Amino acid sequence: MRRGRLSISTRKHLLIGAAFIALTVTASAQTPPKFGQPIAPADIAPWDISIGPDGAGLPPGRGTAVQGEAVYAAKCQACHGEKGAGRPNDALVGGKGSLEAGKAPVKTVGSYWPYATTLFDYIRRAMPFQDSKSLTDDEVYAVSAYILNLNEIIGKDDVLDSQSLPKVRMPNRDGFVPFPRSPK
Repeated sequence: MRRGRLSISTRKHLLIGAAFIALTVTASAQTPPKFGQPIAPADIAPWDISIGPDGAGLPPGRGTAVQGEAVYAAKCQACHGEKGAGRPNDALVGGKGSLEAGKAPVKTVGSYWPYATTLFDYIRRAMPFQDSKSLTDDEVYAVSAYILNLNEIIGKDDVLDSQSLPKVRMPNRDGFVPFPRSPK
C-alpha cells in the first residue's frame, strides 16, 4: 500500500459506516426521542421553593434570634464561626460601612445583602452545606433572625415569619441597581 491511499478493505468499512450513520440519522429524525415522562406538579413542589425580595412564597413558620442561636451553634457554627465571625467559611457578621469608595468591602449579610427574604431563601435551600434542605421552616426563620440580630438589624426577641420578614429593611437595600427580567 502506498502512502496517502486507503486500501479497498478500509474504503469498504468507511462506506458501510457512512451508510449506517445515514440510516440512523434518517430513522431518528422520524421518531422523536422518548426521554422520561412529564413531571407531576407534586414532584416539582419540593424543589419549587424560591423566595423573592417581596417574600412571595414564604412558608408558614416563625422564629426568633434567641431560638436561632441554638440552631446556629448546632448546625452553622462549625463553618461560619462563633457568632458568624467566619472561618473556615464566609463571615456573616460585620462589615458595616465598608461598602464606601476607597475601602475594601466586607461582604456580609449585614453590609451587603439587599433583602432579608433572600437570606431566608439561601439558608433554606443550601444550608447546612453538608445537609442542604434539612432545616425545618421554623429553624430557617430562627437562624435568619439570629444572623440579622448579630448584624444589629432586628432585636433578639423580634419574631420573623412570612409577614414580618419581607418588612425587614436591610442596610444595603438601595445599594443595587434593579435588573428588569423582561423588557417592557
